[in-house]
Amino acid sequence: MKPTAAALFLALALLSACNRNEKAAPAARSEQAATEVANAAAPEATPPANGDQAEPPRASLPEPKGPIDPKSAEAAGQVVQHYGALVEQDRFLPAERLWNDIDAARSFAVALDARFKDVHLEIGELGATEGAAGSIYTTVPVTFYGTSERGRPLHMPAAVILRRVNDVPGSTERQRRWHIERIEWKAVA
Repeated sequence: MKPTAAALFLALALLSACNRNEKAAPAARSEQAATEVANAAAPEATPPANGDQAEPPRASLPEPKGPIDPKSAEAAGQVVQHYGALVEQDRFLPAERLWNDIDAARSFAVALDARFKDVHLEIGELGATEGAAGSIYTTVPVTFYGTSERGRPLHMPAAVILRRVNDVPGSTERQRRWHIERIEWKAVA
């Protein structure tokens, strides 16, 4: 009888240990899932420009302190940031809605697609606003960068010109929001 009691005790102990691991496994799985989510959310490193040395970290626009006035240059900067995020995700249809002229947006998207295999947008310092004939304009310097269709690093500076109509009678809400008027390529020095 002694060996049977010992075997029974050993079997219960093993079952108890297995049960404890099953309870711990979901916690371990959820911790692993949290780690995977955090890793997926982490930004990817920028590939080296010349293949040897990594590029310096890119500066980002300062975070706003409180609500942004929709008529301000900061609001125009947000339009450019939104456009850049959509282009980086190859979401050109929603990106073209940020333009005043859909045909100009599509032409620019075709030009980007012809030059870049993958594209990103670095945004420079926000420009001052200027008034002209019932509208407000601002220019935001940007650099489109990424990999060319030939697999080489590519950096192309440009100026994003944004416009909004002043609050004049007869203007629509859409006209009174910042939108991309055009993007001009700059000469590479």
